[in-house]
Amino acid sequence: MATSDPLVMALVEPLLAVLATMLEQFTQLTKQVLDVAKGEMTCRRLMSVPGVGPITALSFRATIDRPDRFRRSRDVGAHLGLTPSRYQSGETDIQGRISRCGDEIARTALYEAAHSLLVRSKQWSSLRAWGMGIAKRRGMARARVAVARKLAVILHRMWCDGSEFRFGKQVDLAAA
Repeated sequence: MATSDPLVMALVEPLLAVLATMLEQFTQLTKQVLDVAKGEMTCRRLMSVPGVGPITALSFRATIDRPDRFRRSRDVGAHLGLTPSRYQSGETDIQGRISRCGDEIARTALYEAAHSLLVRSKQWSSLRAWGMGIAKRRGMARARVAVARKLAVILHRMWCDGSEFRFGKQVDLAAA
């Protein structure tokens, strides 16, 4: 056993103490993030969207800062680098991968929120149904990017007009 070897224990005990300190600090930071997000009315409204947690809400709020900077909500997706890059010359028009310009932290947080919405969320919403349709046709990676872009648009619109997230009307397949 490793616990009976004094040389191994001399090496492991300081590492365990460092790990315990890191976990304690991580717990304190998590609590601080939750307190800030819950204290902010805008973040609480943004967190009502399935998949959007305190980190996503705070990073989106910090990145956008003033929602009136954008004339249209769909401009937010381009600002965060969630739109396809394009190469155009003459008759050539190639649509490539996402441009990845803009804030990487907010883009990553929205991507993770989209993943959570598509994979982990059990609650039905028209956004999730739309994303799953894209996943069937084009693959899950493209669906995550598309849902992340749409989430950015929805979050911006919710922030601008103070509205709540609308889950949409679920279509009853048995009645149709």
